[in-house]
Amino acid sequence: MASHPQARPARIVEQHRSGYRVAEAPEQAQPAESLPEWQRAGSYRKGELAPEQRPAVGDWVLVEGHAPKSLRIVALLPRRSAIKRGAAGEHYRQQVIAANIDTAFVVCGLDADFNPRRIERYLLLVAGHGVQPVVVLTKADKDAADPETARAQLGGLEVPVLALNAKDPASAALLQPWLQPGHSVVLVGSSGAGKSTLTNTLLGIEKMKTGAVRAHDARGRHTTTHRALIALPSGACLIDTPGMRELKPTGEEAVAESFSDIEALAAQCRFRDCRHAREPGCAVRAAVERGELDGRRVANFLKLSAEVAGAADRLAQRLAQKAEARTPGKPARRPPERPHGRR
Repeated sequence: MASHPQARPARIVEQHRSGYRVAEAPEQAQPAESLPEWQRAGSYRKGELAPEQRPAVGDWVLVEGHAPKSLRIVALLPRRSAIKRGAAGEHYRQQVIAANIDTAFVVCGLDADFNPRRIERYLLLVAGHGVQPVVVLTKADKDAADPETARAQLGGLEVPVLALNAKDPASAALLQPWLQPGHSVVLVGSSGAGKSTLTNTLLGIEKMKTGAVRAHDARGRHTTTHRALIALPSGACLIDTPGMRELKPTGEEAVAESFSDIEALAAQCRFRDCRHAREPGCAVRAAVERGELDGRRVANFLKLSAEVAGAADRLAQRLAQKAEARTPGKPARRPPERPHGRR
């Protein structure tokens, strides 16, 4: 604040390719210009800020000037929490889904959209970032819905699991304990899971565009095209997000927090470095064979553990390269010479 004595706090409520909208008070969103290094939100070049260092929906910033033409963001305030994923592409990058969040509603439909392994992946991205996850199973009103079987398939999760009808205000009222005044909640889940429908129900008006899912596979279209923070009548803030087809770890996740049941069994294995495959004395495989643990959950645990380890290696390499680039007096690396005869 000392470097910007005329600045005022505001919160990022929308993020578009062309810029941001900020609010200094509820229902007063205004477009705001940003610093040049934040303007290419989808790019990353040498010398620019990494994507996770730019403002995201839910961030608190300092603004100067006045709308509609001179309002501008001049500083990003420290975050108390953030949900991130690895960005698509070969190079290591992070993408902030939402910042300064108290709770994440992981939304999944009780139709063909129901996928315990995908729910586990979402929970992995949420865990360890100071955000409380809650699994919300929508479409409980459908004839084929079976909430109890779904809960059984999610065995091992140490998080609240709620089944509801996203179109019914009385059913959606089950979420009120996490929607108290001053709390911020983000909705994450695949397209067609009912995130925008649930948002409209909690708002009491049809504000978010919704669409029907395909009959043969219950997959939905991207009716939500950008992240938006919305003030609810309860005094909470809700962030609706587009469905995400790719959920890559960043390497900062704590796998043990999402699979504490498997980690507890792994501590009983004969070998400390047991891979839970064919090793003798494996407590995890023994639990699977006894029917006490779902083998598909173990397979997903091993898969996600490998992905997090790989992402952690790439993150360490990126940090080492940054540290090397900041070393004063170090000559720049020469590009490798091309073999003769090649262009």
